[in-house]
Amino acid sequence: MSNPAVQSVRQAAPPGDILPTLFGHGYGSYQVRRGTFVFSFLVHLIAVALIVLGSMFLVTHKQEVQQQVMAVFSGNLTLPVSAKPVGGGGGGGDRDKLSAPKGSAPRFTAEQIAPPAMVIRNSAPKLAAEPTVVGPPQLQLPQTPQMGDPLASIVGPPSNGTGIGGGMGSGSGGGVGSGRGPGVGPGYGGGIGGGAYKVGGGVSAPRVLYAPDPEYSDEARRAKHQGTVVLWVVVGPDGRVRDVRVQRSLGMGLDERALEAVKNWKFEPARKDGQPVAVQINVEVNFRLY
Repeated sequence: MSNPAVQSVRQAAPPGDILPTLFGHGYGSYQVRRGTFVFSFLVHLIAVALIVLGSMFLVTHKQEVQQQVMAVFSGNLTLPVSAKPVGGGGGGGDRDKLSAPKGSAPRFTAEQIAPPAMVIRNSAPKLAAEPTVVGPPQLQLPQTPQMGDPLASIVGPPSNGTGIGGGMGSGSGGGVGSGRGPGVGPGYGGGIGGGAYKVGGGVSAPRVLYAPDPEYSDEARRAKHQGTVVLWVVVGPDGRVRDVRVQRSLGMGLDERALEAVKNWKFEPARKDGQPVAVQINVEVNFRLY
């Protein structure tokens, strides 16, 4: 016995010609514009070409893209990559209560004309001079309306910083930043970077002028222990040893004796462009029993 509800559903079913143009029936009822298909094809072709070219650029320029992304999102100062390892930096200030805020560094020159300052203490100097920092003259940092420390993270009122010796920052020496010297950044002796210069790339090696021999430790002498201690040393622009630490240890108290001796060594300083600069070197201290 058939169900009346099922029969009513079957009678109400739509005819078989659903979307007739999809199956070829009634083709030609709508106007076909061939130019539209050509235009759509060209647009898709250009889009695919751009995607392929963009992918190739990302693969071949990975480092450049990474540097640009870091500069945009982190806000850090992006510097051009040097072909040879160097260093450098500087700092200053005039004992202000506030830290030097973020801003542009002055122009780089081979010799400093006048130290930079945000807060001018002498508004009517007898001889006005352009404030500069020591570094490669061809290096141009991003400029902002306000002078300051390009490596600082704070944005605040004008201040020359908590450092000493003129300039701006928390360091000393008439430069900008937390280092020592007339350059920019947490390094030594001019330029911009994060440490002392390394020998090479226009930087000469320091020459030893006074190097007293270290004393043997009693423990090493009894054990007839011999060898070489290698020290990592920063020689300042004044020829004196600034920082020193053990690079390769010998033990039995000889490392300490080597550190004590090298701290008293005197050097003719390294030079860059004729100017004395701080430089990092490795020093070998030999211990021999005769």
